[in-house]
Amino acid sequence: MTLRHGDSARVLVVAILLFSVLQCALIVEGATYIVGDGQGWSFQIQSSGWTAGKIFQVGDILVFNYWPPFHNVVAVDARGYNSCRAGRSKPLISGNDTITVKKGINYFICSIPLHCSLGGMRLAITAD
Repeated sequence: MTLRHGDSARVLVVAILLFSVLQCALIVEGATYIVGDGQGWSFQIQSSGWTAGKIFQVGDILVFNYWPPFHNVVAVDARGYNSCRAGRSKPLISGNDTITVKKGINYFICSIPLHCSLGGMRLAITAD
């Protein structure tokens, strides 16, 4: 098969476009973090140091593993985080919930009574 004049330029342009699309796909996919690692989403996550050394980015995935009859996870605002109240935010209850990190501070609590306020089941992370 013989390439005509201009065919090699078209092949090069298509190759560059394909490479660019693949690079964008790789950039969009974020890291996945298991909240609390082996302990999962549990008591004292706030003071456990789990976030130490981690750099969260927009698009990262947080996986909250817990025993559903006893815990849940709720994405809240700063007021909900500080007061340990979910307000109108809907709790996730599967026991294996995934949440995509958004830009800024992301706040999460367990809305089971006393789990956040006394049990330390709240987490705040910042994503760039």
